[in-house]
Amino acid sequence: MKVLVIGGGGREHALAWKLRQGARVTEVFVAPGNGGTALDDQLTNVPITDIVALREWAQKEGIALTVVGPEGPLAGGVVDEFRAHGMRIFGPSKAAAQLESSKAFSKAFMQRHHIPTAEFETFSDPALAHAYVDKKGAPIVVKADGLAAGKGVVVATTLAEAHEAIDFMLVDNTLGVTHNEGGARVVIEEFLQGEEASFIVMCDGKNVTALATSQDHKRLLDDDKGPNTGGMGAYSPAPVVTADVHARAMREIIIPTIKGMEKDGIAFTGFLYAGLMIDTQGRPKTLEFNCRLGDPETQPLMMRLKSDLFEVFWAATEPGSHGRLDTVELEWDRRVALGVVLAAHGYPLSPRKGDVITGLPKEEADAMVFHAGTAEADGKVTTSGGRVLCVTVLADNVKQAQARAYEVTRGIQFDGVQYRRDIGHRAARG
Repeated sequence: MKVLVIGGGGREHALAWKLRQGARVTEVFVAPGNGGTALDDQLTNVPITDIVALREWAQKEGIALTVVGPEGPLAGGVVDEFRAHGMRIFGPSKAAAQLESSKAFSKAFMQRHHIPTAEFETFSDPALAHAYVDKKGAPIVVKADGLAAGKGVVVATTLAEAHEAIDFMLVDNTLGVTHNEGGARVVIEEFLQGEEASFIVMCDGKNVTALATSQDHKRLLDDDKGPNTGGMGAYSPAPVVTADVHARAMREIIIPTIKGMEKDGIAFTGFLYAGLMIDTQGRPKTLEFNCRLGDPETQPLMMRLKSDLFEVFWAATEPGSHGRLDTVELEWDRRVALGVVLAAHGYPLSPRKGDVITGLPKEEADAMVFHAGTAEADGKVTTSGGRVLCVTVLADNVKQAQARAYEVTRGIQFDGVQYRRDIGHRAARG
């Protein structure tokens, strides 16, 4: 079986790495891939990003299964394109991907289907948005309606920050948001107190299988300070997601979302990621939905997953009204997996590209360096994006995982490298 992974980040490197271990998998292609997938002799990069061209290539190549990593191709309708030509692909349709591609759609959906989330209002007029913020006060959260590569959320601790975020998103578009039809919009919502966790499930249109729990670290600096990023590290499992929180998240958020989408005539297939805020009483609320695996949560999750990932995707994409995910049970390594992101100089606002990376270690049973923003040429690996690498390890507990991850991290060098030194701090304290 030949498999195609669409995307070029750390999440896609981790998916391709796991898929190539499948018993029935003969070749894994990554489109477009990155420096890490280029260096792996069991993976092949395909320099195509156009959706129709990619589908034509996949047909010609005899690709048995396609897995979509990032949000861009999903919002662009890649799943619809492949399915229209009878090809097996794992991911949500363009209509279903609105749960991520439009914050306004997502919040209205949650309100309509009584899914717990923060109080909110949506604005396209800057003056009205500014007036609302003045009325509500800070802290308050300002979100761009469209896709913004993980940078479209500002948790404003002061009114000045909130007003600046509104202007960034509605007036200047400094954050490079991909606006939806109808132009620039922002969702302004109440600030929720608690601890965040990533709750990710796989769906085949009807059946749902939860992945292991994980926790991301969104802020750039130690002690959760500095600007929001796409994620500076993650670990799995996340102790904050107790058995009770897990049951509540499935009962109050995940199942109503899948049933709500079906009721609205948009069956959901693919990964559904609910960013949860869990209060001191263990009550989860939905911060946001993503229609894909989180990055960098994927890297620790793939390290812990013992099941044959190809067979899981194969069951989920069974032709017919829905797949056979109900026949699959995921098996997880009991150990802790922890990933530390190494980011480029200037990340998140103006990451520098072209710095040469040295000291990359060989893959080991308990340690793997997944590439994200890297390029490979003439045997040299250079930085090509904001989040460059994710050093991911397995160990018996969080403290050992931290020690091992930072031992590997210290051996890797490139100019301007920045990384947090406290990934997993909440669990380590526990």
